[in-house]
Amino acid sequence: MTSPNLILVTGATGYIASRLIPQLLTRGYPIRALARQPQRLRNKIWFPQVEMTQGDVMEPSTLAPAFVGVQTAYYLIHNMASGHGYTERELEGARNFARVAAYAGVQHIIYLGGLADEEQHIAPHMRSRIETGATLRQGKVPVTEFRAGVIAGSGSISFEMIRFMTELFPIIPAPFWVKNKSQPISTQNVIDYLLAALDNHNGQGQVFEIGGPHVTSYQELMLSYARTRGLNRRFLLLPYVPVWFMAIGIGMTTPVPRPIAYALVGGLSSDSIVMHDDARRIYPEVNLIDFESATKEALTRLHPHKIERVWDDRDGQTKILRHEGFFIDHREIKVDTTPEKMFDAVKKIGGRFTIETIGDNQILARLKMILPGEGWVEWKKGRASNYLAQTVFFTPHGLGGFLFWYLLHPFFTIIFKGWLKNIARNSVVK
Repeated sequence: MTSPNLILVTGATGYIASRLIPQLLTRGYPIRALARQPQRLRNKIWFPQVEMTQGDVMEPSTLAPAFVGVQTAYYLIHNMASGHGYTERELEGARNFARVAAYAGVQHIIYLGGLADEEQHIAPHMRSRIETGATLRQGKVPVTEFRAGVIAGSGSISFEMIRFMTELFPIIPAPFWVKNKSQPISTQNVIDYLLAALDNHNGQGQVFEIGGPHVTSYQELMLSYARTRGLNRRFLLLPYVPVWFMAIGIGMTTPVPRPIAYALVGGLSSDSIVMHDDARRIYPEVNLIDFESATKEALTRLHPHKIERVWDDRDGQTKILRHEGFFIDHREIKVDTTPEKMFDAVKKIGGRFTIETIGDNQILARLKMILPGEGWVEWKKGRASNYLAQTVFFTPHGLGGFLFWYLLHPFFTIIFKGWLKNIARNSVVK
């Protein structure tokens, strides 16, 4: 029997949904999550507590099962990563969603969009976010829309762009528009507003601009991060830098893929501030967090146990990525032994490692070496009982950390493979 409080969360593999779902579960709400590739979520801690359904807003026929018994639906979808033509796809997806939701009897849609002055000339990405909200509101289901700019929190694409660029460059090259105004909001406050809209019905059918307590510039955001991190940073302001060129650079040096970077950089070329502060009046229960506090909280998450394991889908593939302040090298090997023997061999590793935690089929060790950052290695069961997965984590501190990783990674690859082979050799059943 379907619960009368059943909530649908779309974009379940995305950043905001991954933070929202655990807090909804903590409040006791039954959750149905919609994703195009639900298998990517199977290693989430909350996965067993959520009803998963496969669907795509571009294919309306896949949406009807997701809406059965749903009262409230969160629309947390964007198509920036799909490249050219994503704005048209966003509007089409919103139309499909609103139409099927109305037919299914959904009572409330909560949408997270982008913060910009729609009366001014703004980038296509920001215009698309605003028009997506308008498209949802053209349907028959009441919509509560929140518009946010820079979201400050570990894993947010805007925050990770700030983090990696500030860590990397002692002198940060940037166009003059880094002096444009911004009103960043913490990830937790975004979640607070999304949760408040469930119980506080005074905002149904309205559009709210949400931001943190302070208006600042994009330049000052980067300098604030640098101060919190203990880095001395300056700017080299350039009269003009092509958006496509910046997108390539950001794609190469940060976790933000080039198509998303292209869309985001265009959006930064105009102010992104709250001009109508109705959200503070309608949702006074939200206590705003400033950017510096949000940054400090993000830095407390620089540990392998505190980040989203986006790489860990048990497909056996080697993955080298940048994620939540880390460089990550993940690989697996088949070991002709038992899991017990395998982990006994891991426990005997000494020298450069200090064992930090030992759990069920999982060992985390900290690297003893003097590094321009911090490093860990995790060994755990892979996609099957006779596979060993090894994940190396390195969080760089400043330019030295980036040079250390990029220049030496070809040699590290040999070393990382050697660790796995040694464990395999030492754990063979004799």
